[in-house]
Amino acid sequence: MANNKMSRPRKPGKLSVYLYIPNIIGYTRVFMNCYAFAICFSNKWLFCALYFISFVCDGVDGWCARKFNQVSTFGAVLDMVTDRPGMVFLSLLALDIASHWLQMYSTFLLGKASHKDVKDSTNWLFKAYYGNRMFMAYCCVACEVLYITLFLLAQNDSEKLMDVLKSSITEGSPISVLVGLSVFGWAIKQLVNVIQMKTAADICVLHDINKKERP
Repeated sequence: MANNKMSRPRKPGKLSVYLYIPNIIGYTRVFMNCYAFAICFSNKWLFCALYFISFVCDGVDGWCARKFNQVSTFGAVLDMVTDRPGMVFLSLLALDIASHWLQMYSTFLLGKASHKDVKDSTNWLFKAYYGNRMFMAYCCVACEVLYITLFLLAQNDSEKLMDVLKSSITEGSPISVLVGLSVFGWAIKQLVNVIQMKTAADICVLHDINKKERP
């Protein structure tokens, strides 16, 4: 009995899965894509180089996963999500897609009927967001209103986003109130996205750890 306990392989921690080589490549690709699209108009050559490197890494991370026996559910989802920032163009939209993708995947792993079923969550904001439809609707609408309003207020393509935001808030008009309310809802939704992504990622990682323990 004692020998069996001693010979049993040590249970890996969540951090070790997050630090798998292919997953680190995935994180690098996300930041690379975000930066590439941030400078796409100011430095086209650098944008092309970063985008091409990210594309090549899409094949490298899969090879590393098989080579080092680091295939994981979290890594598979991360790989799917990482391919999207290049297409959706905005990093915040990528965050929104990534968090919901992971939430859907973790929902299936737990056998739940809906990704909005977060009654067992310990985070009060996460539960309030999905537990109150009006609150969730406000946050979602606020994001869309903010993006559309800032786009309409921008005078030209070269104007910085933060400059447009500051001027719209400080001008003291009904637009300022609209933008202020929208920013508040937008900020809450981004925070919920981060909480959702971390919570769902933990579920995927724990699923991998438990799967490795099965005979």
